[in-house]
Amino acid sequence: MRITTYYIYLTFFSLVFSSLVSSQSDSCASNLNLKGVIPFETTSLHCHPVWSSEDYTLRYLQTRPNIWSFVLSAPYTNAFVAIGFSTTGRMVGSSAMVGWVPANGVGILKQYFLGATNPAQVVPDQGNLQVVANSTAIVSQSSRLYIAFQLNVTQPESRLLYAVGPRNRIPSSDNRLVQHRDHISTRLDYTSGQLTTERPYTTLRRVHGILNMIGWGIIMIIGAMAARYLKQWDPIWFYSHSSIQLLGFFMGVSGVILGFVVEDSLNASVDRHKTIGMFILILGCLQVIAFLVRPGKEAKVRKYWNWYHYIVGRILIVLAVINIFYGIHVGDEGNGWKIGYGVILAILGIVGVGLEVRKWRKT
Repeated sequence: MRITTYYIYLTFFSLVFSSLVSSQSDSCASNLNLKGVIPFETTSLHCHPVWSSEDYTLRYLQTRPNIWSFVLSAPYTNAFVAIGFSTTGRMVGSSAMVGWVPANGVGILKQYFLGATNPAQVVPDQGNLQVVANSTAIVSQSSRLYIAFQLNVTQPESRLLYAVGPRNRIPSSDNRLVQHRDHISTRLDYTSGQLTTERPYTTLRRVHGILNMIGWGIIMIIGAMAARYLKQWDPIWFYSHSSIQLLGFFMGVSGVILGFVVEDSLNASVDRHKTIGMFILILGCLQVIAFLVRPGKEAKVRKYWNWYHYIVGRILIVLAVINIFYGIHVGDEGNGWKIGYGVILAILGIVGVGLEVRKWRKT
């Protein structure tokens, strides 16, 4: 029994150690051991971690006049791995080298021209990169994928893009790419080796998010609470509720308009986030219209109007909260924004519970 237990522990720690070794098998501190499988020399290439969250590592060097060698490695998750070269830092209009390994185990590495954000306009076997003949290679080793190629150019574009496809979803037999799971834009100084991550229109994106967060996701909640818990002060509750909701509505509309500007500027593909946002805007417009045509207190239909106003308002608030968290995720703003907004919601929730208890005690 003791021997069996020892064997189990030994096997477990061996597996853990093996996974740690394989996960660290391509750091810049180690030598690239792909001699014989890549058709050019790789031992003296410069090396940089270029995308820490996805563990992308880039090696490059000008090996001859107008000849640049590149090797990109990334963890292989049965998805495509891509590196693009852009004059503007944007994906649209750039050219990219994309690699993956299909079910037959024979790796595929192709150049693509990114004509638009629509996958149908990402065209295989086209692009502006002058790839040196017989210089491309794709290798799957130690749970990592290596794509290697050489470019015939005086100096490559300094703005480099990286993308990773959806897990366990490789391109189809016609080599058409699906929408990437994530991407990043960087700038590389080939002389100094300095690498910077670029996040274009950061201020514009954040103002869009802040307006929507405050308008739809905070002020609207406060306005709903004013209508529910200030009814004993008539007509103060009505004017407070109306003013607060109109302020939230106009801030939210401004945020939505700015969202269209951000989408156009970045050529971003955020259809789900935009669709939810447009539905929230429609609900907000319906609430404003309902406010303008509300029947009198003594009208028979006033009861049904109250139901409508209550239900639509709650649906708007729930969708707004969901879309705000989703927008933070889409914008890759990190957990700090999610935690901050979550704390605000928690405070509003605690206040709401306290007011609800007070309301029920009085009835």
